[in-house]
Amino acid sequence: MATTADIVIIGGGVMGCSILYNLAAMGAKNLVLLERDTLGSGSTGKSQAICRMHYSNPVTTLMAWESMKIYRSFPEVVGAEAGYVTTGYLVVVGPQDREAIEQNVAMQQELGIDTRLVTAGDVAEIAPMLSVQDAGGMAYEPQSGYADPHSVTSGYAAMARELGAKVILSSPVRSIETSGDRVTAVVSDQERIETDTVVVAAGPWARSLVSPLGIELPLDTVRHQLLIMRRPAGRIPQHPGVGDIAQEFSFRPDSTHLTLVGGREDPADPDTYNQGVDLDMVEEYTTKLVHRMPAMSEGGFQDGWSGLFTITPDWHPILDRVNGVSGLYCAVGFSGHGFKLAAMIGISMAELVLEGKAKAVDIRPLRFSRFEEADLMRSRYRYNVLA
Repeated sequence: MATTADIVIIGGGVMGCSILYNLAAMGAKNLVLLERDTLGSGSTGKSQAICRMHYSNPVTTLMAWESMKIYRSFPEVVGAEAGYVTTGYLVVVGPQDREAIEQNVAMQQELGIDTRLVTAGDVAEIAPMLSVQDAGGMAYEPQSGYADPHSVTSGYAAMARELGAKVILSSPVRSIETSGDRVTAVVSDQERIETDTVVVAAGPWARSLVSPLGIELPLDTVRHQLLIMRRPAGRIPQHPGVGDIAQEFSFRPDSTHLTLVGGREDPADPDTYNQGVDLDMVEEYTTKLVHRMPAMSEGGFQDGWSGLFTITPDWHPILDRVNGVSGLYCAVGFSGHGFKLAAMIGISMAELVLEGKAKAVDIRPLRFSRFEEADLMRSRYRYNVLA
């Protein structure tokens, strides 16, 4: 007897697992998720996992805000732990971006986001360990922080299983089969699953999965490096997360004496990229970190890793059904924003698949056709991954 499923999700990162759980929570049955390796083994497991709301567009701002609320109350909402830690988040821009940050904060406040413009005097009280004399403008989000990607991903998967969904690991997908203009099956290393609905959430491998169907997703892959820095605990017992747009990098606290620094995006092959960090990256970003947090001159580099961003031309995701192939949906191209948006993307994609339209957030600005229509998403900043 052939294996069948009502819906197959391809990809077991936080995105695929969030979609799986929300489909199950909305009543969908006979769900299967296929993961090529282990849960969270791709981009999710190497995420910086910052949860902040500072964006230039309402759709991503709202998704980040509502996702953060879910992560903060994950045990009550989902039934699992998210490991959410509130740190606050400070955005720092140069003088050329003063108007942009003012416009962003005004838009965010209109949407109900807990954020405000702050001065150097405010920062001296909020985060006295930071040096912001060169800032052209700053904004602060007191509720922002970070969560644990592994806990969130495995939590979604575990609760989806309890609702009857099936998760199959070590099962790389080889092809999506179609007949005429609709999906008919998914073929993995382990089996062929007949289905009429497929959601591709395969991160860096999404493009190669759908291209045999004549669908060209505008996706590229870049390597994003992360440094683990030791803090001098006596000098910097804690600090907020910082989006340093002025210097084009970000950092957040991790545990009681570590700081996680993220920066640099270089083209990479998802199957062969260097998962370590480069010496010149360590030198360059240590200098940037010390400039923003001077007492880190008494800290030092401990370790690091590299992960992958799957980027689109406008550095915003594609959340849509695929025109021309009935039953095919894509949640791809998160461009470094994925984890902080994942909770609401799971809800929105489940609504799109089951009800024909996302209702919790209007995701039409993230439709696939925007590239052909030249209606791209815009950032008010030149550093896209922080916008």
